[in-house]
Amino acid sequence: MSDWKPKRFWTESAVVETEGGFTVELDGRRVKTPAKAALVLPTRAMADEVAAEWDAQEKVIDPAVMPFTRSANAAIDKVHHQHAEVADMLADYGDSDLLCYRAAHPQELQKRQTEQWDPALDWAAETLSARLLSVAGVLHQPQPTAALTTLRQRVHALSDFQMAAFHDLVSLSGSLILGFAAAHNWRSAEEIWGISRLDELWQIEQWGHDDEAHAVAETKKTAFLHAKRFFDLSV
Repeated sequence: MSDWKPKRFWTESAVVETEGGFTVELDGRRVKTPAKAALVLPTRAMADEVAAEWDAQEKVIDPAVMPFTRSANAAIDKVHHQHAEVADMLADYGDSDLLCYRAAHPQELQKRQTEQWDPALDWAAETLSARLLSVAGVLHQPQPTAALTTLRQRVHALSDFQMAAFHDLVSLSGSLILGFAAAHNWRSAEEIWGISRLDELWQIEQWGHDDEAHAVAETKKTAFLHAKRFFDLSV
């Protein structure tokens, strides 16, 4: 197995305007995506973040520490070519949304779910014009067709760059509603992430802390917070 890694070949990075937005140049050479597409970013703020990541590379290029570059590549190389498919996949979360399935017991967990999840559903009903219903247990509860249609239309209306971020907001939280709540600044991204982990935090209280599970959760949290930042910089 080869251990070859791309090495830094440039002295400085710069943000320049281009047709359709902004791009990043490395000693005058424009950065391209892994699929060799032009890296055209929608806002200067996003381009600044991407340029800073390239500038921070030392001897070898490490994509693992370049989240804005990775997200931009995903928007251009993947979402752009499968926008409708990605939108439908995310919209499908609405029919099995995390917030809609409540514990049958114990009462304390039920109380927490009501206190933390009902306000999010109420917010969606008022702000997104989509009321989803909650049910006790894990058996599938069909949601109102009108609400699902409204949510689907809102997902399809997102840009490629917004969709790339929205994908992680929804998939990491397990909730279409919390994905929209983060995108619309219902509450802070940190608080919304905590709301999505209500059940896991309850289990930790009952059974204790697990280092491996905690590490996984922290990685997901970092990705969720990044997705929110990337979404905000898309417009």
